[in-house]
Amino acid sequence: MSISWITVGTPLPSGPMRFAVTPAGVAAVAYLAADADPRGPECTDPAKIDAVTGRITDYLAGRSREPGLPIDWDRAVGPHRVVLRTLLTEVPYGRTITYGELAALSGVFEGVSEPGLAARTVGQMMAANPLALLVPCHRVVAADGIGGFGGGRVGIEVKRWLLTLEGVLEPTLDWNGPDWVEAVRPL
Repeated sequence: MSISWITVGTPLPSGPMRFAVTPAGVAAVAYLAADADPRGPECTDPAKIDAVTGRITDYLAGRSREPGLPIDWDRAVGPHRVVLRTLLTEVPYGRTITYGELAALSGVFEGVSEPGLAARTVGQMMAANPLALLVPCHRVVAADGIGGFGGGRVGIEVKRWLLTLEGVLEPTLDWNGPDWVEAVRPL
């Protein structure tokens, strides 16, 4: 299946995001544009570019509660897909769930008796989420705090930004929330 890429400017601490699109929908997302899979050309389909850019911009500007883009699930398989679909359908905007709660809710880890194994495995699944933002792994937190997020310090700041946007966390004085969209120039 052919993949092409769309770059969308964001106010996130990670900067612009990259979205891999196929005829079926968005197949992959990279917060750090430099981390995007280089295979595949830039998308030249104006309808796809407008749809992805518009919906992501509306979500990050607080004008919509979900990006609402079609998803191509080919890069998430087996138990990983089950956990990601559970997250997408069961954890709405403005809510969080712990790694352990998502493990239990997904049903994937029934019979796992080692303490913490299911939660740790869900954490690894979230770190390997090919559909970040669209499947909101930022809503999955540790039982004792915010938890991790790919990308080190910048990744944690992205998670904080998104949880602040959704009203889970209080904004800090330096938060550049939904007013950012007026200042963003197209890439």
